[in-house]
Amino acid sequence: MEQREFVRQLRHHMTESGIRLWRHLRAHRLGGEKFRRQQPIGPYVVDFVHLGARLIIEADGGQHNGAPRDGCRDAWLHAQGFKVMRFWNNEIMSNLDGVLATVMAEVAALPLSPNPSPSRGEG
Repeated sequence: MEQREFVRQLRHHMTESGIRLWRHLRAHRLGGEKFRRQQPIGPYVVDFVHLGARLIIEADGGQHNGAPRDGCRDAWLHAQGFKVMRFWNNEIMSNLDGVLATVMAEVAALPLSPNPSPSRGEG
């Protein structure tokens, strides 16, 4: 399947927790910061990304419980200069305010890249 079609499918079939988190991240609602959803970065598609802060947020279900594939993916993203934050779906559903506070603290602590490329997450 072509990556563009895969991204389109992911956007149309988000989990309930992903939709709930996206409602707060989109349109600069979280502290005026710009996030994108289901963004291709290299060979991967990340759930949410703040390109300027080079911060990736993943909303994970049980299928990610210590999966070696996630470790390889995270290592590649770290090598590209991204920080990856993972939140369990149930954590998003039961403690959304805490998740959002953690995300905002992380954005505030990271230096912003002046000219990130929106197409591949490069800055």
